Amino acid sequence: MQRLAPTDWKTLERVFLLDGWNFKREKGSHRSYTKPGFIRPVVIPKYDEVGIDVITANMRTARMSRERYFELLSRC
Repeated sequence: MQRLAPTDWKTLERVFLLDGWNFKREKGSHRSYTKPGFIRPVVIPKYDEVGIDVITANMRTARMSRERYFELLSRC
């Protein structure tokens, strides 16, 4: 299985947009995305390198498996 690696925020944004998340708002350097059926938003910081801890936290919030993440990442 592939290992998670830090990525830029634009790539991470494309992954969540492909999964059906919609841009809701931006406050400072953080962008929020919502999806029907989910209470908590996914928050992506506008960093050149988003760390693994942020990626895994967002995957957990989105109930996204590692397989699904890598599938969507390959389509970016």
